[in-house]
Amino acid sequence: MSAVPSAAARSSLRTFAVRAQSRARLVCFPHAGGGAGAYRLWGFDAPWDVEVAAVQYPGREDRYAEPPVTVMSELADAIGTNLLREATARPERATVLFGHSMGASVAYETARRLTAAGHPPAALVVSGQPAPHRTRGGALHRADDAELLTDVRRLGGTSAGVLGHDALLRALLPTIRSDYRLIETYRPRPGRRLGAPVTVLYADDDPEVDAAEAAAWREVTDGSCEVGVFTGGHFYLEQQREAVLARVVARVRAALPAAGAAWPSLP
Repeated sequence: MSAVPSAAARSSLRTFAVRAQSRARLVCFPHAGGGAGAYRLWGFDAPWDVEVAAVQYPGREDRYAEPPVTVMSELADAIGTNLLREATARPERATVLFGHSMGASVAYETARRLTAAGHPPAALVVSGQPAPHRTRGGALHRADDAELLTDVRRLGGTSAGVLGHDALLRALLPTIRSDYRLIETYRPRPGRRLGAPVTVLYADDDPEVDAAEAAAWREVTDGSCEVGVFTGGHFYLEQQREAVLARVVARVRAALPAAGAAWPSLP
């Protein structure tokens, strides 16, 4: 793993609700243009035994002053370095990675780095994104502002308040464009397959991923792979937050079979 600035390594994760007695940490990776705040409610709604942390990419929310990253390897290296430090500090607590849309690819690349470093995640959960080797690419990051905004509106996931606030939206556009560039130019490099179990979630009416592209995630791991189907478009997880979180927490607990029998059922 390449060296990264210490400031980036220190400031990647945000925890909105500390779970001091948690036995697992669920690390969530936002979509293109999204920030850690997208998972604030997950942090509060998660049960006592799962602490939720969200990755804060540079260029948004409390890292707005930092330039956004446009190369996948640079972003995954920085996040991986951060997570490795925490894994060393809390070796008894398992780490499960969750990512939606662009975040699924970032989570996967981070999982590869953790695995190569000898600290693989207990599980990987990906949502709303084709398998890495089935990535669609694209050129919207080179489009004009109007065309890029049309695609942002098409997918949803950006609040009406932001979309209706011209000055705010234009302030966010450089970061959104950088994220589009990152995911549209991303191509996975050859390397060892993961060993962790993978759970794939997607919506059957999402234009960004189809059943075959979702099922192709089976090819990235030597562990088990299960697929869950929802309805609600690309941002189905906002419409069905409780159901999605319950499915993800079940995956977290399944990654810890020795302790699972002693834990209470989901609220």
